[in-house]
Amino acid sequence: MKAIRTSEQAGVSGLVFEEVPDAAPMVGDVLVKVAACGITHDELGWPIWTCRAGHRRTVIIPGHEVSGVVTALGVGTAGIAVGDEVFGLTDQFRDGAAAEYVAVEARNLAPKPRTADHVHAAAVPRAGLTAWQGLFAHGKLAKGQTVVIHGAGGAVGSMAVQLARWAGAEVIGTGRGHSRSLVLELGADRFIALDADRLEDVVSQADLVFDAAGGKVLAESSSVVKPGGTLVSVAAFPPFGRGDTREIFFIQEQNRAQLAELARLVDDGHLLPQVGAVYPLAQGARAYDAKAAGGIPGRVVLQP
Repeated sequence: MKAIRTSEQAGVSGLVFEEVPDAAPMVGDVLVKVAACGITHDELGWPIWTCRAGHRRTVIIPGHEVSGVVTALGVGTAGIAVGDEVFGLTDQFRDGAAAEYVAVEARNLAPKPRTADHVHAAAVPRAGLTAWQGLFAHGKLAKGQTVVIHGAGGAVGSMAVQLARWAGAEVIGTGRGHSRSLVLELGADRFIALDADRLEDVVSQADLVFDAAGGKVLAESSSVVKPGGTLVSVAAFPPFGRGDTREIFFIQEQNRAQLAELARLVDDGHLLPQVGAVYPLAQGARAYDAKAAGGIPGRVVLQP
């Protein structure tokens, strides 16, 4: 099969489109014919170079968000049938979906949203799970509360804006000025352009700050959380300094039930997946470079 892959030493610059051994499902797996693969531009810098068995991997296939069609089942796999359209997030310690086929644990997949094509479905898993877990599992966001969402125009932030709006919260999005129209269209009540305004000058007493940006904006965020409120970041550890707030850093986890709920919200019209650009699989290196350069909202997607 065709795929893009690279070595740890080469990183994104070493991504090569080439023939690789066919993916094969193991116990509890399904084999998915990839229709679309979502990428995260900095994923090759994550601690993904050790496999589940503890050995170092010399080369990997990246891209762990997938939407496609099941073509084969591994031994013991139940609940999914050949021909099912599925989407989900593959195990980062195994090869990803930037390929024509990928073997995925069945428990990490859910039925694809019926109303979304594969490209838009592939933009949901990582961003959607991260936003859901940050807002609800860790942030405990409730109806009527106020949430500030940093990086609101990005893949995670745009999901978080829509989910917070659906939950009945007052939503304040932040980011660069060029993201204003998108963030407001997605349902934010207000937008703060951090390349023009200072956060602490325009926001105070937020119940929750959800940070998908990191850096200076995260460092300044504790000042706008009200006593008893929560600062949650997926970008970096928050700066601890107050005893009257909760400050949390988390890494998104697989969750099939949450994937199914995200699919339902897409089908019900509450969640619009954000796709910033689509590249053919053969141009995978170009796609990673383009996303890393900035200016592409939402998710970049590869198609075999």
